[in-house]
Amino acid sequence: MPPKKSNLLPRIIFTVTNDLNFDQRMIRICTSLANNGYKVILTGRKMKGSLPLAQQPFQQKRLNCFFSKGFGFYAEYNIRLFFWLLFQKGDAVCAIDLDTILPVYCISKLKGCKRIYDAHELFCEMKEVVSRPGRYKFWKWIERLTVPRFTDGYTVCEPIALEFEKLYGVKYEVIRNVPVKREKGQGLGHTENSKQPSTFFLYQGAVNEGRSFETLIPAMKEVNVPLHVYGDGNFLKQTKELIHQHQLEQKVLLKGKLQPKELRQVTAAAYAGLTLFENNGQSNYLSLANRFFDYIMAGVPQVAMKYPSYEQINHEFEVALLIPDTSSKTIANALNLLLSDVVLYERLKQNCIRAREVLNWQEEEKKLIAFYNQILG
Repeated sequence: MPPKKSNLLPRIIFTVTNDLNFDQRMIRICTSLANNGYKVILTGRKMKGSLPLAQQPFQQKRLNCFFSKGFGFYAEYNIRLFFWLLFQKGDAVCAIDLDTILPVYCISKLKGCKRIYDAHELFCEMKEVVSRPGRYKFWKWIERLTVPRFTDGYTVCEPIALEFEKLYGVKYEVIRNVPVKREKGQGLGHTENSKQPSTFFLYQGAVNEGRSFETLIPAMKEVNVPLHVYGDGNFLKQTKELIHQHQLEQKVLLKGKLQPKELRQVTAAAYAGLTLFENNGQSNYLSLANRFFDYIMAGVPQVAMKYPSYEQINHEFEVALLIPDTSSKTIANALNLLLSDVVLYERLKQNCIRAREVLNWQEEEKKLIAFYNQILG
């Protein structure tokens, strides 16, 4: 779709709480909209140790905060975000997840601009929220107050969209978080050439509660290849303690966060990936994680959960070995099966190559552009 030629480009402001350099989903969304006739501003947080912002075809803004975590951070960031938005001009403001929705709602009411909700997950059903009654009560109040008033929105999979419709009567579009399809030599993976894959398993993404590290770490005692973990999060300290407790310092390696381009290269070199979530809340059970598609795009088989969204895609393409639970025994057995069953591994790998012709951002962004064209013309 060619860019619009009007000098008065529709202006959209997106709001997140994370470091903009590492948010691959938002980089894709903002780039697509900027390339299709919209003026886009992505607003996020400046963190301790943040690298300089990478150049993008859209405008970026970081807000400084005194607090770095907990309720103090969310309160401070929302206040700072409100006052920053107060002095911005925009045709639409889009809240990314529940932790920025309140200032977006208030600004849209004050200024009369369009408000949009981009829900990556069921925020209140994440383990770090649902397992803490006080925190859950607060965020659920925010959700009940705001989400019914965001009639325009989208989310990452059909089960979450249906849950929002059931809870609040809103009908959200489904725009999956699939990666950009790249040409050969741009990180499509070891499947495109004669090189053999490296023998390590890969976990990429947030090292957060509910991601099964309590059972994954001890499972690696029964697996004869290393696990490389790329990312950080609210469970990183406990993960380090688990590695030390099980004396796996030489087998489970915490590699930290990487820029998206570097992470694509690492993913392409892995033997197989891991997409694990505990079934302790609707958010995990209904999820459709970014990494699931990243592994597919790299041509890398994976072990993933037998939850609705993954089952639906695997039924069509068979790109993963699905497991029914996250016990250490189940995880270890699945990883060892991928190592020992060459026929299964090769079938999954070839299916990834076929699936990435369909599950890519070039196809998915068409729905994104149509969504914003309908709202903003």
